[in-house]
Amino acid sequence: MVGKSELTARVAQRTGMPKSQAAKAVNAVVDTISEALAKQEGVSLTGFGSWRVTETKARQGRNPRTGQTINIAAGRRVSFRPGSTLASGVRGGGSSGGGRGGARSGGGRGR
Repeated sequence: MVGKSELTARVAQRTGMPKSQAAKAVNAVVDTISEALAKQEGVSLTGFGSWRVTETKARQGRNPRTGQTINIAAGRRVSFRPGSTLASGVRGGGSSGGGRGGARSGGGRGR
């Protein structure tokens, strides 16, 4: 799995910028996406994918240890939907800059 430091190193290598500048750029992108989602704004990167905040309804669940029924409060979650270029690259049908890695990071539904 590629973490933030590895991502920073790869950005620095591809752009030719020093790692310190690449780290600032990566952090700025992550922070900007996080801030937008915190404000309930969707984020879309054409070809890569889009993030959005969805509302979840209150529901009943089950404690896996005890089997006891519990109430789960309504809330929000972030969902990611991969773009066509990323999805195609992950499936091996296109060039998305490597074609490896997970296209979904939680919340995605099968089609």
